[in-house]
Amino acid sequence: MSQGGTRAPAASLGLLDATMVGVGAMIGAGIFVLTGLAVETAGSAALLAFALNGGVTAMTALSYAELASAIPKNGGGYAYVREAFPDSVSFVMGWTRWFTYVAAGALYALGFSSNFVEFVHLYWPGLPTGAVFPGGPSFHVLYALGVVVLFVALNAVSTEASGGAETAITLTKLGILVVFVAFGVFAVRTAEFTPTFPNGPLSVLPAMGLTFIAFQGYDLIATVTEEVENPRKNIPRAIFVSLVLTVVVYLFVVFVAIGTLGAEALGAAGETAIADAAEGFMPTLPVIGTGAALVVFGAVFSTISALNAVVIGSSRVAFAMGRERQLPARLGRIHHRCGTPFVAVLASAAVMLVAVLVVPIRTVGNLASLFTLLGFVIVNASVIKLRRDKPDLTRPYELPYYPYPPLLGIVLNLLLGLFIDPVTWVLALGWLAVGGVAYLAWGRIRARREQPEPVAAGATGEGND
Repeated sequence: MSQGGTRAPAASLGLLDATMVGVGAMIGAGIFVLTGLAVETAGSAALLAFALNGGVTAMTALSYAELASAIPKNGGGYAYVREAFPDSVSFVMGWTRWFTYVAAGALYALGFSSNFVEFVHLYWPGLPTGAVFPGGPSFHVLYALGVVVLFVALNAVSTEASGGAETAITLTKLGILVVFVAFGVFAVRTAEFTPTFPNGPLSVLPAMGLTFIAFQGYDLIATVTEEVENPRKNIPRAIFVSLVLTVVVYLFVVFVAIGTLGAEALGAAGETAIADAAEGFMPTLPVIGTGAALVVFGAVFSTISALNAVVIGSSRVAFAMGRERQLPARLGRIHHRCGTPFVAVLASAAVMLVAVLVVPIRTVGNLASLFTLLGFVIVNASVIKLRRDKPDLTRPYELPYYPYPPLLGIVLNLLLGLFIDPVTWVLALGWLAVGGVAYLAWGRIRARREQPEPVAAGATGEGND
């Protein structure tokens, strides 16, 4: 039985759904998993790192908005780069974006596991966390794998269901963060913001590199362009609303966390930093219990909404590459019953599950951040190239002050990339090498398949005249 066809996906997502895909991805592991790691690196200046990252990513958001309005196709940055550059460049873009999203998914799944265990232990300390069997993976990994499987199944069955779940989960976690900030602003101690710079003033830059993945998310909105109603208008709107809302929430949450717990204790707390901060100032609440329990509950919601968003995004990049025949064509097909890129969802899930099993969480964060930075460089370059090569392209939205925003985006993203550790660069180059081999191998396979069959002698039909 056929798995599907090459028809276009149905437009089943509204402006709110599209916006929540971006917010759901950005307000996830970045705020609950990486805050403590950023403070450990830069001290109280981690707040500045988040603020600067918001400014840096705004330059690229403008480019995404223009390109999304002009090229309403699934695949996001991959689709735009394919319009502007040769096949080899667009393949590299798609290959790295796909890996970025699945690596981010592994980060969110592991973050979910940590917060899920902490939340359940508040009420039932008996939830197992050790090795499943001697020498085997831990239950932490098992919980991460389980949540990946759950949301992959949801995305494989229905785009509308996965989009609706994303909206509901994201609105819930936003409400929880608002409660956290509302209580916390009255407990902030201004003395905690005396700059400490445990690793020197320039430690702000590595902290920015580490946390930049937290601002990956608005680009996911562009990966589902064809599944959004009136995409030429709604995609740019969703990009801007999601980015502004996320930056505001980040700054308030990090401000409260540092101002109440202190940079040293926050850095030592690691992945549970926000919950530890809440323990000191939030009151006991009905049903849920302590304020820390509410925050951990919010962290569970945050990480699963981010996971769902990157499952959506990674599968759409794989789908777009399959449709353009830069990856096997089966990836670019829509399932005949579910109306989803079924095979692309499963392929993305397979890589995500491997990343959960074998890659350390800090390495996952750094690698996803680096590929995000490099991808944003190419997207900004695409705006400049398309303005020059296709000046008559319909652009319902044009970014202001051209060419300064895309040029700034290129320079700033490259600068941040230089402050990501050398090991991450080596791993990134390794993945690019794997992609190069895949590109050449798949090109040869495709060429052989498309080669016309030789015509046998005497079979031309000339003797039938």
